[in-house]
Amino acid sequence: MSTIQWFPGHMAKARREVTEKLKFVDVIFELVDARLPLSSRNPMMDEIVGDKPRLILLNKADLADPAQTKRWQDYFEEEGHPSLMINSKEGQGVKQIVAASKKLLIDKRQKEAEKGIKERAIRVMIIGIPNVGKSTLMNRLVKKNIAKTGNKPGVTKGQQWLKAGNELELLDTPGILWPRFEDEEIGKRLALTGAIKDSLLYMDDVALYGLSFFNRFYPKQLQERYQLTEAEMDLPVVDQLLRITEKRGFRDDYEQASEMIVREIRSGKLGRYTLDRYEELNVTDDGNDD
Repeated sequence: MSTIQWFPGHMAKARREVTEKLKFVDVIFELVDARLPLSSRNPMMDEIVGDKPRLILLNKADLADPAQTKRWQDYFEEEGHPSLMINSKEGQGVKQIVAASKKLLIDKRQKEAEKGIKERAIRVMIIGIPNVGKSTLMNRLVKKNIAKTGNKPGVTKGQQWLKAGNELELLDTPGILWPRFEDEEIGKRLALTGAIKDSLLYMDDVALYGLSFFNRFYPKQLQERYQLTEAEMDLPVVDQLLRITEKRGFRDDYEQASEMIVREIRSGKLGRYTLDRYEELNVTDDGNDD
């Protein structure tokens, strides 16, 4: 897969915007893709957010491998960050967000109560890389379509607070931090899930990466989806792509077949999967498999 290039100026601008708004919020919602809980995080998050209370929301959990998601939740908990599995599109897990936010602020609220400060709605900023579902989550919490407001010139002048019921207020700010692509593997994972514009990619490269991944970790799901024989499962992924192209009636149009494979992986047609493997994190960090 070709190297993915990005512009550091975007990162600097987003970081500045987030830093300027931090003082106005009580809690940060860090939104990540449950299929790649580490690769979909901004590497400077800890440095930027500092000690501000943070809730990690593993979005699109309905598409992720549940066993892996649980292990990643345990990992975040060990790092001192509570997390929730959610599906903002369907609303699953979203109702738990308020209670989890309150739990983060117990000590602060108790001190304020002792000083006679009246309890108010929790003020929140949602941070996430592109295409991780920030707009969908905001729409779900606010219960109306506000997804495009941040794209209109001038709408974020001053402080715009969006009410999410009586207990949450969301700061309407871009809140987007870009991932880093120095690690080629991270770039491939982001590409497969759609976090990078398809126009920047060769879809056959993305499809071949997807086939390689499913061959390694979810071979039964791959075999069942495309009705591959045992012999075809032993083929190199390039040859598997050609066989799938033929089976799906695309003749020799492997580019169209590649687009179909990527689309079906993203939508969960091949089943639930997680690209960031918890056990590989332990190999990298400790030199020991989990």
